[in-house]
Amino acid sequence: MCFRCSVDQIDDVDLSPYRSFIAELAERSAELIRPYFGNKSLVVETKADESPVTAADRGAEELLRQLIARRFPTHGVIGEEFGSVNTGADFVWVLDPIDGTKSFAAACPLFGTLIALLHLGQPVLSVVNLPALGQLFIGDNSTTTLNGSPIKTRRTTLLSDSTLLTSDTLNLAKYQNGAACDRVVQGARLYRTWGDCYGYTLVASGWADIMIDPIMNAWDIAALVPVIRGAGGVITDWAGNDPVNATSTVAAATPELHAAVIAGLNA
Repeated sequence: MCFRCSVDQIDDVDLSPYRSFIAELAERSAELIRPYFGNKSLVVETKADESPVTAADRGAEELLRQLIARRFPTHGVIGEEFGSVNTGADFVWVLDPIDGTKSFAAACPLFGTLIALLHLGQPVLSVVNLPALGQLFIGDNSTTTLNGSPIKTRRTTLLSDSTLLTSDTLNLAKYQNGAACDRVVQGARLYRTWGDCYGYTLVASGWADIMIDPIMNAWDIAALVPVIRGAGGVITDWAGNDPVNATSTVAAATPELHAAVIAGLNA
């Protein structure tokens, strides 16, 4: 895939029919999720891939699918819990009802709902909604807002000045070059695990500079792309290529910082 060509094609899509709808999807799913959060009666099951799932994950995705089918019946859907439908359509919605289920199940508020709209395979509009924090991020690759106000990444260009985040420290060496990861991490000013989608929102809103995840799924990535790009950041896979359909992500506040991180991770 031509990364530059795929990015340029995004500019041609009329998003006006979808902006209010994607915000509605975020709020309706949050209404379903909130009563489960911090509820000690919540049952956490383990899926075949050993990842956790709850009634909130399944219920939120079912609701999202129903709302999309009612409003845009010809659109496709890809979801973490219930698979794919009509993925050959021009418009496809990608759903992760609860990104950070481990945090959610432990009553940690650093989880979110990811909803992305793809046009011809590229994410053109997305939300990252953090129900427990009351934060709604909407991105369209050109702009990103937090609760309606525009946000931007900060202008950090040096790794030595950066705050670097990841979701799970053990995964760095498990799925990528552990020695290279260690060098990048040690070069950062501050290293923390404020991870999952929350880490990407910190980069987009200027509170952190780098977010890396060495192993990802399509539903983990799609919604992050318009949010990071719209805030002025850069997001790719581990090698610096198009993140869509990738299995890893590297997001950074500035192109200079992103280039330094990619070089370090692939040294």
